[in-house]
Amino acid sequence: MRALLLTPLLALLPAPTTADNAVSNDVAPFVCASPAQKVDEKGFVSFGGIEQWVTVKGDSCANPIIFFISGGPGNPLSPYSDAMYGAWAKQFTLVQWDQRGAGMTYGRNPPAEDAALTLKQMSDDGAELAAYIAHRFGKPKVILWGSSWGSILGVHMAKAHPELFYAYLGTSQLVSYRENQAASYAKLLGVVRAADDAASLAVLEGVGAPPWTDPRSFGKVRRVIRKYEAKVTTAPPEAWWIRPAEYTTPKALADYEAGEDYSFLNFVGLQGNGIFSQVDLPALGTDFAIPMFFVEGAQDLLATPDVAQRYYDSLKAPQKHLLLLEHAGHDPNQDVIDAEYKLLKDYILPLTN
Repeated sequence: MRALLLTPLLALLPAPTTADNAVSNDVAPFVCASPAQKVDEKGFVSFGGIEQWVTVKGDSCANPIIFFISGGPGNPLSPYSDAMYGAWAKQFTLVQWDQRGAGMTYGRNPPAEDAALTLKQMSDDGAELAAYIAHRFGKPKVILWGSSWGSILGVHMAKAHPELFYAYLGTSQLVSYRENQAASYAKLLGVVRAADDAASLAVLEGVGAPPWTDPRSFGKVRRVIRKYEAKVTTAPPEAWWIRPAEYTTPKALADYEAGEDYSFLNFVGLQGNGIFSQVDLPALGTDFAIPMFFVEGAQDLLATPDVAQRYYDSLKAPQKHLLLLEHAGHDPNQDVIDAEYKLLKDYILPLTN
């Protein structure tokens, strides 16, 4: 297996780019000798001023590229990508990224405790990597995919740099700090009361209605959400969560956990003033230069589908489509993967020709 950008190839990488995301011509392109040539690379790419972990995998170097923006923040998909999305490699080249403060990237660049993650920095990171990947593999654009936290980042990237992307595909779309939290809490409270669940009701009433200033409140509510979503959704295959060996070393496991904690605290903030408190996608504007597609779980108690539907209805884009899945919640399951693939095949793949 070729290493993507391990020493000495690091010397070939571009310096941090300007706002227009121009990529240095010194970067060695991938030579796609024939459509039968596979792509299977991984390593650290230098962008945004640090080295960040990237994997690229596909059955044909001629296929269009999907750039995955995972959720959390702090929950990279790279350890699970083969199990969850490996079947897509026949039709697409799959790019996974451990964002700054997460996974392998956290292990390579452990941040100081007071070093803050920012939405702008991470959006700039994503745009820079998208430009690099397109340049390296000789593609004019890539397909942008985002889920949960990644759906926030993805919309920011799609709005700021439409020239980099064929289309945006969002799953478990978050829209607004205040609107999402208020809708989530109200719906969850109703579900718990209807179930006559005194213990869960005590948890919700104990934290009170959002916005919250205690980071522990987010975790307490999230546990109740998972409990109730599990009752009405199809569980994902257990095989999804078996990590390849390189992600199960003591260091890799410790880095993943530490990155998850660091990123979570940056997301919610020590007093409810983290990245999430700044999220207001409608304020970015609702006109988009690229097609916008969405997959939403009808049972999602975190990013409730009513909020996503209102946002979707407000959008003006060359194309848009939303699929609502009856047996899906916030976290992915096979129904979600299948629906995403349907949108990719039916609507997005033709845009890449």
